[in-house]
Amino acid sequence: MRDKTILLVEDNQDDEALTLRAFKTNNISNRIIVVRDGAEALDYLFGEGAYAGRDLSAMPTLILLDLNLPKIDGFEVLKRLRADSRTRRLPIIILTTSHEQEEVFKAYENGCNSYVRKPVDSAQFRDAVRDLGLFWLIHNVPPPESE
Repeated sequence: MRDKTILLVEDNQDDEALTLRAFKTNNISNRIIVVRDGAEALDYLFGEGAYAGRDLSAMPTLILLDLNLPKIDGFEVLKRLRADSRTRRLPIIILTTSHEQEEVFKAYENGCNSYVRKPVDSAQFRDAVRDLGLFWLIHNVPPPESE
């Protein structure tokens, strides 16, 4: 069961605050869980470490994943999520500052659903988050959860 939660995987506190503010400004009221590194993201999604015992039937509706993360980078998180049947179909949006074409290619090769560059301008960032929310939380029809 997807519980309409958004998992934000972001180590930069300024980007986290900007993202949360953009969701609030755009009236996107989904619950947002913030984790600050790749290891914590995997622990949350697989119910390990500090998240041991978490109800694994309640998966997020959407994952916003930064690439440049401490402990385990976003590419490795993406690979592990796509390799596991429990998380293989979760929509994963790369939300990053990277402009490297090689990283765009690598992200799609590893199974991301979308690659969004974080705009530098806060108004453009707010608009990008609004558009992500509208598409992925309202218009998108997710795949079935069971195999």
